Amino acid sequence: MFEKILIANRGEIALRILRACREMGIQTVAVHSTADADSMHVRLADEAVCIGPASARESYLNVPAILTAATITNADAIHPGLGFLAENADFAAMVEEHGFTFIGPTPEHIRLMGDKVQAKTAARRLGLPTVPDSDGAVATIEAALEAAQRIGYPVLVKAAGGGGGRGMRVARDPDQLRGAYSVARSEAKAFFSNDAVYLEKYLTRPRHIEVQVLADGAGGVVHLGERDCSIQRNHQKILEEALSPALNAAQREEIGRTVTDAMREIGYRGVGTVEFLYEEGRFYFIEMNTRLQVEHPISEMVTGIDLVREQIRVAAGGLLGYGQDQVRLAGHAIECRVNAEHPETFLPSPGRIVEYHAPGGPGVRVDSHLYSGYVVPSNYDSLVAKLIVYGSTRNECLMRLRRAIGEYVIGGIETNLPLHRRLLGNRDFLDGHYDVHWLERFMASERSPG
Repeated sequence: MFEKILIANRGEIALRILRACREMGIQTVAVHSTADADSMHVRLADEAVCIGPASARESYLNVPAILTAATITNADAIHPGLGFLAENADFAAMVEEHGFTFIGPTPEHIRLMGDKVQAKTAARRLGLPTVPDSDGAVATIEAALEAAQRIGYPVLVKAAGGGGGRGMRVARDPDQLRGAYSVARSEAKAFFSNDAVYLEKYLTRPRHIEVQVLADGAGGVVHLGERDCSIQRNHQKILEEALSPALNAAQREEIGRTVTDAMREIGYRGVGTVEFLYEEGRFYFIEMNTRLQVEHPISEMVTGIDLVREQIRVAAGGLLGYGQDQVRLAGHAIECRVNAEHPETFLPSPGRIVEYHAPGGPGVRVDSHLYSGYVVPSNYDSLVAKLIVYGSTRNECLMRLRRAIGEYVIGGIETNLPLHRRLLGNRDFLDGHYDVHWLERFMASERSPG
């Protein structure tokens, strides 16, 4: 087992990793920007190294500074967390080349799944169901128009190297496709330094279902059920559930077996999430995230498996030591992402926390780096906390979530907690009747007069 791990991230996920290391008897190194000098993970780490100014490009994306920090602190391994460099294959390779262990998949698997076109090709080869698409990047508008005619409108133009909704546009006819193609390529070039785009069939009311997998690289692979991530705004997840209210046990077993068979075939190592759109009883692969997900806690709650601990264990060469028949899915869990933003305009709301009280009680977990007096910087993602609630049934979970949100106090900044309260008052949401476009329809209906 490792003696010391450097955590190449910030905020709540850095604190989550630090806690897992502490429970395993592993020393930690926190790296931080000048803006994060007072962050909770920096305060609690065994060692801390400032790696640059507030700009993420000069700090959390500064590979030489991170590797230097690992060298001078004699770290054994580097955990990338999520976001930033977590799915950067070149970074993973450099970590290994410099004599450290990268806590994650191999660079080859990160690279394979990081390009959406290659990933879909691999998914088909591995037997994963896919959305009808252009069968590769479309280099010209003429090629895009031809592919769209074959697929059938509406179509989605997507960046080959993208994610998070960037470089993504819907086109419902040839005229819209001409504009969408140009905009998507420009965005893809700006955000991912790669202007390649491809087309896929646009499903009108799908759910976003993702399967959590865990593998040891030596043939041991299990899935931890699925998460329903359909409550989204602008392709950004707001609330997630495990297990999905839309699937039955047979569908769950089928897609879980399909995913684990695919991961076993490629010799995958570490945690990963295989994401699908789901409509009218059919699954369509969209991408794989080769890292820990923001919403991983709800899978932990329904299985009792600590994903970060398992990440570290298999990275150190350990085998899973258990099979799928020993993974028990029980109860229901929901995660609310708490963002520092106005609940209606969604404008960022950085600032000082003047009052803070996290909810507690049975089945309630809060993953957050907030504390009274902490200053939320304006330089990074707006996520400041995750409220995770567990119940033996979905109804118990919803009731417990309503109680927990009522207890949560974050003073000094705006948050989206009022939006979560409104969701809990909506009958469609309470009944589990929603899709990936539902939240935007719900918010539009709130703004409509009468």
